[in-house]
Amino acid sequence: MAEQRPGRRKSAANLDNLGLEIGNKPPQALDAEEAVLGAMLLEPAIVDQSMAELTKDCFYDKKNQMIFEAMAKLVNEHTSLDIITVTDKLKALGNLEAVGGSVVLANYTDRVGSAAHIDYYIKILKQKTIQRDLITASYAILKDAFDDSVDVDDLIDMAQSKVYDAVQNNVRKDVQEIGSVINEVMADIQERQTSSGLSGVPSGFPTLDRITQGWQRSDLIILAARPSVGKTAFSLNIARNAVVDRHMPVAFFSLEMSRTQLAKRLVVSETGLSADKIKGAIKLEDYEWEQLEYKIKDLSKAPLYIDDTPGLPLMEFRTKAKNLVQNKGVRLIIVDYLQLMQGPAELRGMREQEVAAISRTLKATAKELDIPIIALSQLSRQAVQRTGGAGKPQLSDLRESGSIEQDADMVLFIHRPDFVGLSDNPEDKEKTQIIIAKHRNGETRDIDMVFKSERVKFIEMDEALDIQARMGAPMGSAMNEDF
Repeated sequence: MAEQRPGRRKSAANLDNLGLEIGNKPPQALDAEEAVLGAMLLEPAIVDQSMAELTKDCFYDKKNQMIFEAMAKLVNEHTSLDIITVTDKLKALGNLEAVGGSVVLANYTDRVGSAAHIDYYIKILKQKTIQRDLITASYAILKDAFDDSVDVDDLIDMAQSKVYDAVQNNVRKDVQEIGSVINEVMADIQERQTSSGLSGVPSGFPTLDRITQGWQRSDLIILAARPSVGKTAFSLNIARNAVVDRHMPVAFFSLEMSRTQLAKRLVVSETGLSADKIKGAIKLEDYEWEQLEYKIKDLSKAPLYIDDTPGLPLMEFRTKAKNLVQNKGVRLIIVDYLQLMQGPAELRGMREQEVAAISRTLKATAKELDIPIIALSQLSRQAVQRTGGAGKPQLSDLRESGSIEQDADMVLFIHRPDFVGLSDNPEDKEKTQIIIAKHRNGETRDIDMVFKSERVKFIEMDEALDIQARMGAPMGSAMNEDF
């Protein structure tokens, strides 16, 4: 209940020294501290509220910290608080003389204005705590910035982490009654009954959208496959369908490929021209130049935002994601791919814990920003070495951390039988399955698709069969004009 957060800031003595250095007194409200402690001694109803919202570090005065710590121990021992019990606990902890004896506790009870003001007192203490945390964080950032041995990328990562932690550690979400939550649910149900179409961001694939109703707000979706199977291609198809067909802003964080490489893939998919022609290996004809310029008009105006920062630090991602949602109205974020992100600096070298921290942060970011995040992920070699289950990937194949499976609301796999050597039939070359292996709010199933690798384009099997029937071509043959 009264869990402390060690190592959050310097001691009060160090803060005093810092205050002297910059000519100011560290933010504090000793009267409010004493009023809160006095109220806790007099009003049992206030104890739980104070313990839920405050920690020892919310008190600047050292002796007040000791008193609150003694109170916290009594609460955890299910012992009521009064002057006698708190005095005994301080004596047992060896802190009674340090706080000035039981007379100090008696004086605090005389300084309580009104229990009705306790919310205001607590608010003051939390505000002062955030101010002190920000001062300490800023001072640490300043020292690191003057240190030439600190890498600039690490400095940015640490700076963002320190400022974020300073605020986040003191922000708590209020508990809500079920009645207010039900009202939100009823409003959402009503809106969905009166509106047509999907409730989330569309993927552009009919069967997938029918199952998911679009990518839902606050969901973390993991898209996983072995290397070179088509993760980036599929995610680009999703992004393209949202920004071009529905004009919904999408942010694409590419940690593996450059922005020009991604753009060329999108151009190949959009125009139907071969990748060799876009790359310049085969020269374009005059009519193909016209085709190129005509077909990329919509794509060039689409609200797609690409960030290709390599080894993107986690806190930098959070900052950029917030700015994109607030300033650009981004509705969907795609990360390619999860294992290339940089987790917290203190977890470097502990790969499983680092990846776990990354997946937790991605989920927390999706929830905080209230948008879906699709994170691409690698699968372990076990996915292609397995002989049972038609060689299909399983949740246990997610690479480096079991927490990815736990944090994800949906897990999708891309499965290509020919790629893992399960089929030598030429007609199976392009056959692909999108496997919904986990779906927290819906069904799981396999969706048959065709992947035209030279066009960087996925298409559902039913539509592919329609094209095949119109063209009279076998599935494995070229159907490029329609793709």
